[in-house]
Amino acid sequence: MPPSSLPRLIVPLLLAFCLSGQVLAASQPVTEGWEYRWGDSPFAPAGVPEWVRDETPGQWHQIGFPSNPPGRAGRENVWFRVTLPPGDWQEPVLYIFSVDLIVQVYLDGERIYQHGTFDEVGRGRFEGWPWHEVPLPEGFEGKELYFRVFSNYTDIGLWGEVSVMDRPDLVLYILGNSMEALIIAGFSALIGLLALFFAILQAEKKSFASIALFAFSSGLMLVAESQASLLVWNAPLAWDYLAAGSYYLLPVAMALLLEQWFADQRPWLINLVWKVHFIYLAGALGLSAVGAINLSSTFPPFDLLFLVSLVTISVVVIKRFRDLAIERQIILLTYGIFCVLLILDMAVAHGFLPWGRVPVSWGALAFSLSVVIISLVHYARNQHALHTLNVSLEKQVTERTRKAESLVHREQARVRLLTFENEKNRVLNDIIAGLQDCLSLNQAFNYLSRVMPDLCSPLRGALYQRVDDGRAYERLNYWGYAREIPDFALILDTTEGVPEATTLPSRYRTFPEDYEDDKRAGLNGSVCLYLDVQSASEGMLTLGLLMVEIPDDFSSEGADYGAARLFHALDQGMQRISITLSSISLHEELQKYSYEDALTGLKNRRYFNQLLEHEGAVAERSKVPLALLIVDIDHFKRFNDTHGHEAGDSALKTVACVLLQQFRDSDVVCRFGGEEFVVIMPGASLASARDKAERLCRVLRTTPVQHGSRSLGCVTLSVGVAAWPECAHNPDALLGLADSALYKAKEGGRDRIEACPTDLPARLE
Repeated sequence: MPPSSLPRLIVPLLLAFCLSGQVLAASQPVTEGWEYRWGDSPFAPAGVPEWVRDETPGQWHQIGFPSNPPGRAGRENVWFRVTLPPGDWQEPVLYIFSVDLIVQVYLDGERIYQHGTFDEVGRGRFEGWPWHEVPLPEGFEGKELYFRVFSNYTDIGLWGEVSVMDRPDLVLYILGNSMEALIIAGFSALIGLLALFFAILQAEKKSFASIALFAFSSGLMLVAESQASLLVWNAPLAWDYLAAGSYYLLPVAMALLLEQWFADQRPWLINLVWKVHFIYLAGALGLSAVGAINLSSTFPPFDLLFLVSLVTISVVVIKRFRDLAIERQIILLTYGIFCVLLILDMAVAHGFLPWGRVPVSWGALAFSLSVVIISLVHYARNQHALHTLNVSLEKQVTERTRKAESLVHREQARVRLLTFENEKNRVLNDIIAGLQDCLSLNQAFNYLSRVMPDLCSPLRGALYQRVDDGRAYERLNYWGYAREIPDFALILDTTEGVPEATTLPSRYRTFPEDYEDDKRAGLNGSVCLYLDVQSASEGMLTLGLLMVEIPDDFSSEGADYGAARLFHALDQGMQRISITLSSISLHEELQKYSYEDALTGLKNRRYFNQLLEHEGAVAERSKVPLALLIVDIDHFKRFNDTHGHEAGDSALKTVACVLLQQFRDSDVVCRFGGEEFVVIMPGASLASARDKAERLCRVLRTTPVQHGSRSLGCVTLSVGVAAWPECAHNPDALLGLADSALYKAKEGGRDRIEACPTDLPARLE
């Protein structure tokens, strides 16, 4: 029925209950005279089935109701016929509750109704389980009505009720039969919405989501299976898909709910139940949607699976039923009632019980009412708890009002204190900014001696710097004494150790309200704070001391809270200053220990000395060879005298560039000093090192030195090569051996390569 016809249903909906009894009285059930015949009729050329005119005796057999005749034996086609009763009707129709699965209706050899599509061999696909309204022409009384039925389902034939009645009475009858299910479905939907709302508000309580899923599923199932649904939307197969989906979801929802209730006991059986049913739901609807199977064939396997799952769940629940809260027990009992009604409806559908309307909707109503009752009980409890809480809160209001007045006074003191601390933070930030401009620690300490009084004011104090390798600390400045002689000595002797740093009592680090309740903690004399500086070579050093005098009234119970906070701020400030000084120290050390030769860009001799020691230890530990080359530019002094020192620098750069090009990334090239270079070759043997040296000399003989726009010709090299373990027992001896080989190359006429001898045992003798 189109949406525009919905307003016309309002009056029938209101009158359905009142008139349903009269409709039953006006209808004429067709319960007698039914006959059946297995198989399918041949058709005459005009399209008329021959069986509707065939009166051959013995072919038709009597049956009490046109459903599931005996002797089916896998047959999928059957015909039924009945003589229509007489009566007085204005707009007569034949009402059929349902048909398995598709049907054609013939009267006087003419087809007057069809549900589904028959192919040339009398078969067809499932088209849904609607109720049927077969219009009857005038003069139908006393005539035979023929039904052609195809079904590959477990049942075959007509099902439920078959009656003749007027069409308006049929509409009221359908509405009367559906009203109960529709009202309960609406109630279930409302419960589902409320449960979903609570599930969103309280995400940690997943049981609300499961209850919402069950309520929505049961409500949708009632709507989809109600006969009135076809009055709203005449799409029986679509309604059957909705009914199947919601029906198949019921055990999923309940198993999820039970799994959450028994989560601490790890109910793997219940977890398996909902997963199996969910897979069946997806597979059954998916395969039906793509046409692989008929939707009707998915119901019998599900009914069997549902019974098995119900037994499984019952076994698990019975063992733990007493451990559940009363609310959960009530929900389980109503779910059990719902399942019993579903099983009865299932038994009727499969012919185990005679046909009758099973009030499945009452099971859904019982479940929904249990949720409502439990919610009302919880609401009453919450209201009582809120009332009790209100009384308690009213008692606390007066006490908190009194405390609030006290807090106002403390807040005023806090504001004054924050203003003071902000000023100290500004001074500290200025000091840090000034330190960042210092290039050395001495410059930084000179700067600190000038600005530290501003940070410590109004307290008296002195700043000391470490001298004489830590054996003493020298006073750089003191403040707060006017013309008085300070109590802090000019030199602090620390040969026996640096004065211990002061740990401030906890009460000096807390808020005023906590300060009042803390125990008395005394401080006498002065507070000593460290300036700890991180050094790359020596580690953490205490390079400075800040000594601050404690006021006489500071350690008393009536001490000013602001002074306590000042000491705490000084402690934090000294830590920030120490970090900045550490940065200056590291920068200073980096400047001091630079490892790069400024002219050639190669590593310098300091780097070489440290690296050779490291690579020697690695080679000896890993048992891999290590080679060393010393390279000297031939007649470099003569080159300088001829072309000038700037040209000599160009020659050095040229040689450095060729060296970098000729050796591996793992080899390290360093400038050893003057015109000498060294190459460390980890993993290289004496022969491979000599080959590298020869290639280097060949390349350099053909590489001219460019100085500005002039070419100054080529230079040559003398190279000494040594390798461990071929030339020495210890990698530390490689430098001396390579130097001896270089001297031999020079003595031999230069522009040549000499390797140290490998007859190690003979040389040792």
